[in-house]
Order: sequence, then structure tokens, then C-alpha cells
Amino acid sequence: MDITRENIDDLNAVLKVNIAKIDYADKVENVLKDYRKKANIKGFRPGMVPIGVIKKMYGNAVKIDEINKAVSENIRKYLIDEKLEILGDPLPKIDEHENINFETQEDFSFTFELGLAPSVNLGISNKDKVTSYNIAIDEKMKSDYVANYTRRFGEFKKADVSEEKDILKGKIEAFDNEENPKPEGPASDDSTLAIDIIKDEDIRKAFIGKNENDAINFDLKKAFPNDNEVAGLLKMKKEDVTDLVGNFRFTIREITRFHPAEVGTELFNRIYGEGVINSEEEFMKKIEEEISSGLKRESEFKLMQDIKKLTNEKTDLSLPEDFLKRWLLKVNEKTTSEQVDKEFDTFRQDLKWQLIRNKVAKDNEVKITDEEMQKEAETVTRYQFQQYGLFYATDEQISNYAKETLKREDDAKRIADKILEDKVIGHLKEVVKIEDKSVTVEEFNKLFE
Repeated sequence: MDITRENIDDLNAVLKVNIAKIDYADKVENVLKDYRKKANIKGFRPGMVPIGVIKKMYGNAVKIDEINKAVSENIRKYLIDEKLEILGDPLPKIDEHENINFETQEDFSFTFELGLAPSVNLGISNKDKVTSYNIAIDEKMKSDYVANYTRRFGEFKKADVSEEKDILKGKIEAFDNEENPKPEGPASDDSTLAIDIIKDEDIRKAFIGKNENDAINFDLKKAFPNDNEVAGLLKMKKEDVTDLVGNFRFTIREITRFHPAEVGTELFNRIYGEGVINSEEEFMKKIEEEISSGLKRESEFKLMQDIKKLTNEKTDLSLPEDFLKRWLLKVNEKTTSEQVDKEFDTFRQDLKWQLIRNKVAKDNEVKITDEEMQKEAETVTRYQFQQYGLFYATDEQISNYAKETLKREDDAKRIADKILEDKVIGHLKEVVKIEDKSVTVEEFNKLFE
């Protein structure tokens, strides 16, 4: 097989691949012999089908498949041997391949377009400044954090008289104008109604101050204009309540009210495990640590974004854009040219950063170890557990869950990318000048507007 390259310019090239019968014939013959062994064709004993019949049935398809494999493998080897970095994949020049006849030809010539990766020279230096924002903890943050815990570990308890935020359980049924039940009308013996989501103020007030066994007559669609809410209340399908009108009666069977958990030993033990936190003072200190950890993550994320943006903006880097647009259309068959044009700037910035990241990683010989993969997987796992309130998971549980995560290829790749990104950002932090600035959470949030 013969491969030649013609450079169109610094970013585009064309590969010419010439393949002769000798390059694929033996492989085609071996595949067809294997087909013959396994073929189950009426009129022939298994494994005894004449090879001529097999060639007639499968010969051309196998030939095309083996030629494609040979071409792909040799292009891949050529790119490695030539140390040629490309963007996307080689694109076959379809117009030049239209006259190829696989049934009659033995030698073939294929042409592929290549998008070449540009050289990367970082445009940032120690003259460039990036701000690292230190977010101050205030009393509102702490009180909101405590309130979140008390809500998370709160519970519903029965109440005697209904209030605005209570949940009512009972029976709902359609009534006519004379307030007689409609036997054929929609009804549910086991409905749940949240008073505070009733849209009409007068109807909402009618549900407040009621006891068990009290009944309230009301206009259902006026109280709940949303068909999804009506369907849930009546235990019906949404499409079946669209044209539903008229009065309904709700008879209360049970009133429940949410009670946040009290701040105390029981709450501390439920959050962190038995005996970890023993006083409100320790609890508030722990909360400050958790808030500080969360704010640090947000601050580091902002710093990372700003460094990436600055590096992208100051690094002059050209791309084979026409080639990339054609490649995007090929790999995303349902995408239109208009969509590619509309989203190309985002793609360009992401690709540009990827090239910069790979350059920094290569120049600094960035490596990722198994220990780093496990540690990062454990960090991700611990954060996920905390999101679900599982603060007292043991180190062994975290470690085992992390190991299972790394067995999943997509998760392992995502974690490896995160480590690589962090290491590259770490190197870029040493290039630019970082200035610290204290801000309130409100000032920090405005940075994202």
C-alpha cells in the first residue's frame, strides 16, 4: 500500500492512498473460508457449501469491508509514523470515489482531506493578571445552611386545625349546582392537596382553619388552572381533565404539617453520625467549614474559567475552519449547516482550549497516576454522598464506591480529564500573576451575570 501526502497550506493536507489486490486479497480469502465453515444454507451440509457460492453471496461485501479496514489501519499507522497531529478524522473526497467499481476493480485509489493541528505558542506571561475571589461568610449564609439541615431532617406531623402551608388528605368529588354529589363525575377517595399551591386567594382562605371531616366546596379549575395539578388531585390522566369544569367538594380526612428538626444532639447525630458533633458550638464550626469548602470550590471554578478565557484570548491560534465544519456535518448527520455555523464559535473556543491544554500537558510532562485517579474518584464520591446528606459514610465505603466508579469507562475518562485540567491550570497559575480580592457572595454572583 502506498500513501502520499500533499500539504495544501499549514492547516490542510490531502492524503492519497493506493491499495493493490495484494494488500487485501489474503484477508478476503480467509474471511470467506471462515464464512464457509459457518454457513447454513439450504441444500448444503454445514461447512460443505462450495466456495464459489460463498463468494457470490458475500464476496463483494467482504472485499469492501477488508479494503476499508486496510485503508483505515494504514492511515492510522501513517499518522503515527509521521507524527502528524490532525483535528477530527480524515474526510474521504466522495466526488473522487464515485466512479470506483468494487466488483470489477482490483486496485484502488482513495483521497482523504486532513485538518492539521496548528502549532501552539502560549500568549500569556507574568504580565497578565487574574483575580482570585475570596468569598466572605456572613450570618445569612450560616442561618440558611442551618435552616436547610433542619428542613432536610424535619418531618410531617398531624395537626388539628389547618394552616396555609399544611397538607390535606381526603376525598374529592364532583358536585352539581345544588351541591349534590355527581355519581358519574370525577372523584378520588385518596387525594392529597397542598393548601399553599391553590392559585385563587379566596379559595385558599376557605381551606384554612378547618378540622378533620370538614368539607369545602370550590371551583376546581379556578383553584388549579394547571391541568397537571388537577390530574394529580383526581388521579386521572392529563388529557382527561382538559375540558373538566364545575364545582368539587374536598372532605378532609387528615391534616399534616411540616415541622423542621430542632437543633440539638439528635439532629447532629443524624447528619454526621453518632457522637461526632456534641454541641451547638461544634455544629456551627462544622457548618462554617462546610460553607468555606463550598465557597472555595466556587472561587476556584471562577479562577479556572478566567485563566482559560485569558489564555484562549491571548493565544493566537488558527484552525482549518472549513474542514472542521464539513467534518462536524459528517459526524452529526442530523445537524444542518446553519446549526454548525451558529454553534461553531463555541466549538472553536472549546477546541482551542483543548489544543492549549494538550500543549501545556506535553511540555510539562503531565502524568496521571492510578493513585490520583482513586483519590479524585473518592473526592467526587464524597461530594455526591454529601449532596444526599450522607456525611457519615466511612472511608472504606467511599473507597469501594470510587473503585466501582473507575471501572466504568466514561466515568474514568471524565475523572482523568478533570485531573489533567487541574494540573494544566496549576501550571498556568504559575505563569500569570494572581491577585486576591475579598468579595461578598452578592458581588461574586454578579460576576456571572
